Amino acid sequence: LSLKFGDIGNLKGLVIRFLLTTSYYQLSVQNWFSLHRLQLLYNHSIQATFNATRIYAPASYSYHCEHVSSLQRYDALLIPSSANDLSKLWEVTFTDFQIQGFNIQEGHFAYAKDCASFFSPAILMGLVMSLILLLVLAYTLHMLIHLKSLDRHYDCKASPTYFGQMKDNDMGDEKEPLRSSGNESYELRNQQFCKIYI
Repeated sequence: LSLKFGDIGNLKGLVIRFLLTTSYYQLSVQNWFSLHRLQLLYNHSIQATFNATRIYAPASYSYHCEHVSSLQRYDALLIPSSANDLSKLWEVTFTDFQIQGFNIQEGHFAYAKDCASFFSPAILMGLVMSLILLLVLAYTLHMLIHLKSLDRHYDCKASPTYFGQMKDNDMGDEKEPLRSSGNESYELRNQQFCKIYI
C-alpha cells in the first residue's frame, strides 16, 4: 500500500510504502492482517525502513491508533530495521492512524481494532479504587458478623448517683412526703431495679 504525495511542495517525490501481510490463525478461526514493514522512498530510492510491531487486526477490520511512531514517547511501534540503516536519522509519527489493507467495502474503513491498552492509567486507577472499596466492604461485613448480640433478657440496676438518698436518718422509710402547696405527693427512697426485654 503506497501513499504518494504527488506535487506537494517539498514532499514531491516522497512515497510512504506500507507492506501488509495476511495470515490465517486457527485459534481465532479467521484471517488477520498485520503491518510488516514501513519504507520511506524519495525519488524512487529507499531512504529508511522500519519494522512494525503490534500493528495487526482481523482481516475484516481496520486498525486504529492515536499515535504510530518511531519515538519512544509514543511507545515506538516502528523500529529501525538495522543499526547501520539511515532509519535512525528519521523520526516518523502518524497521528490518528488508521489502516485497512483487505476486504475494503465501498471505500470506507471497517470497524476498527484500537491499539489502546486494556490497562490505561484511568483503568488502573479505577481498579485500585474498586479494590479499596472492596476491602472496606469486607472489613465492614467482618465487623458485623463478629458483632456480639445483646442477651434476650438482662437486668439493669439504677446507679445510686442518679437516685441519691434524701436523708440519712429516714433510711427505713420507703417513701417520704414532698412538701408542696396543695396535693400531697411521694418520692421512692430505695433504689429501683428494672428489667428490659428485647
